[in-house]
Amino acid sequence: MSTPKLGNPAVVGLAGFGLTTLVLQFHNLGLCGLGPVFALAVIFGGAAQLYAGFQEMKVGNNFGFCAFTGYGAFWISFALILVSKRYGIFPAEGNDVGWFLIAFTLFTAILWGASLRVHKAMAITFSLLLIGFILLDLEHFGFPGLKTLAALELILCALSALYMMAHVIYLDLAGKDVFPVGTPWVR
Repeated sequence: MSTPKLGNPAVVGLAGFGLTTLVLQFHNLGLCGLGPVFALAVIFGGAAQLYAGFQEMKVGNNFGFCAFTGYGAFWISFALILVSKRYGIFPAEGNDVGWFLIAFTLFTAILWGASLRVHKAMAITFSLLLIGFILLDLEHFGFPGLKTLAALELILCALSALYMMAHVIYLDLAGKDVFPVGTPWVR
């Protein structure tokens, strides 16, 4: 009796991360309102990434488990900050969001180091994410002119995550590496 083939949870996690990051940057560039950002942050960037992370745990991938659940929690937390601020439940004033971002910058720095051992595309994605978080930190702590640069840089990060998603899907469907991801930067 053969066991059924299981899907790779990374495709859902990467899609949730990539699309939610992309739409938030569209908002930061003034191209859309907060409604789509909030919806994606709760459902795709948040809940779907959390689910993907828990599935990564089942297959023994600690990196995917940590990354997807961590960023899933980031998106849900971000959505709660938006709602809390909007309805005066908990104010998010001054540097509050900046400190939230700094905490995730540190989290991202740890995962960035690990990403160097996965493959080139993962290292690029996490390098772009780390730079993006640093730019957002600086924006929130006195350099508001960096908002556009951070948004453009994080769009590249989102596209890089979507590239990795395409890699996994097309490798499975085509049986060959249509979207190569390269070798690890660190062995």
